[in-house]
Amino acid sequence: MRSQRPVNEAVRDSLAALLQSRSYTVRTFASARQFLDAAPTLRAGCLITDIRMPEMDGLELQQELVEQQFAFPLIVITGHGDVPLAVRAMRGGAVDFIEKPFAAETLLQSVAAALTLVGEVGDRDDLATIASARMALLSPREREALEGLLAGLPNKSIAYDLAISPRTVEIHRARVMDKMEARSLSELVRLGIAAGLQPRTCR
Repeated sequence: MRSQRPVNEAVRDSLAALLQSRSYTVRTFASARQFLDAAPTLRAGCLITDIRMPEMDGLELQQELVEQQFAFPLIVITGHGDVPLAVRAMRGGAVDFIEKPFAAETLLQSVAAALTLVGEVGDRDDLATIASARMALLSPREREALEGLLAGLPNKSIAYDLAISPRTVEIHRARVMDKMEARSLSELVRLGIAAGLQPRTCR
């Protein structure tokens, strides 16, 4: 019987094949440290990382990128339970996070957006203007619910903090998504950050 490859290696190869099928030039690395060692020699591009990795996780990798001034647009792949960590990554400068399992087209759209938009000052200014205009449509309670989401808090924690039911939080969240014209949680987080909204901490 043939030995099976480690899951992480298989996932890397699968993602590389997907991106190469769309004519992207791809390089894969077995660890965050291996990437950082090669980073000074790499062309500008987009970096895709999992939030949880051995030795150095996605947040630690992001911090290293900042400290070493490597300007690689960062996309974080996360499990459902790691969404608060992914929100932290976006507040630290990551351009997107994608929850597993995800459709191939979701990743491809994120990569295309990262390579096209990140680093353009004018685009950031435009996004801030758009986000602020949409934010003005929110009620005070909806804004508070969004602040909780930006803090990476689950609905139950937001409900406790605001002294409302989790179901009411879900209703506020749906209205926030609609008013902010966000198609995903990651897009909503990006808009909130662009508007300068600060996360709400649980009491």
